[in-house]
Formats: sequence, C-alpha cells, structure tokens
Amino acid sequence: MFGSKKKFNDLMAQLRPDLSRESLGVGPGFPGIAPNPLLSSDARKRTAELRTGALALGVLVDWREVNSNPRVVLMFDVETAGGISFRGIADEDLTITELTRLTPGQTLPVRFRPAVMDHYVALARDADPAHVQRLSDEIASRKRT
Repeated sequence: MFGSKKKFNDLMAQLRPDLSRESLGVGPGFPGIAPNPLLSSDARKRTAELRTGALALGVLVDWREVNSNPRVVLMFDVETAGGISFRGIADEDLTITELTRLTPGQTLPVRFRPAVMDHYVALARDADPAHVQRLSDEIASRKRT
C-alpha cells in the first residue's frame, strides 16, 4: 500500500465518513475498518483472536452497511464481566435474515480481547446460552448494587 497507515486511515474517513472514528464513537486509538478484511493480515489475525476472546454483552447501538454481501459494521455498548464498559465495533458478514432482525437496543453476546482493548468485538455465535445467562445475571446484579 502506498504511504503511511495514518494517511490510509484518513483516506478511508474521507471515502466513508460514516465509518470514521468520530461517527463510530471511538477514540483515536481505534485502528479503523479494513477495506477488505480477507486481504488484511491484521484483520485475519484479529478475527482469529476474537473467536477465542472473553465473553461480554453488547447492546446494539447502530450499524452501517459496508457492502451488499451484506457486510456490516455493528456498534455496541459493551459491558464485561469485570465491570468494564466500552464502545465495541464488530465487522461482520450477516445473512439478509440476520440483517433484517437487527434492532437498536438488542442485547447480543460478543467476544473481545481483554489484553488489547482496541474497541474490536465479534458476535459470539458459539456462546453457550447458559453461560450468556450467567453473565447477564452477574452484570444485572452489579447494576442493582
């Protein structure tokens, strides 16, 4: 790729202002959305790490369609078992059925990388429903106290 990574991220923000750090609600430490995650070694590595990441709950805030596959960027307000809250960004390929079922305010299980904390999350499609319920109960009990 030509130029520095900073220039590339600035170019992406100019081409797709709806995917800029400000529009997504994340800070300057967010690495940005890969134009094609299949061609980006960083994105492939991140996806592999997220598959085994820690479980958390994310409340869907909004989403942006990236292409008509449909590839979407989902924005979550994430709450972890440890009490940490942050804005999480998931870059996912969804089916049309999954896309039509998205509703702001919907709570979904997500995975994140506690050691990195770079705002990236992934839908935890493989999460055990009993584990998700325990996590939900733990978070709810912490909020009541």
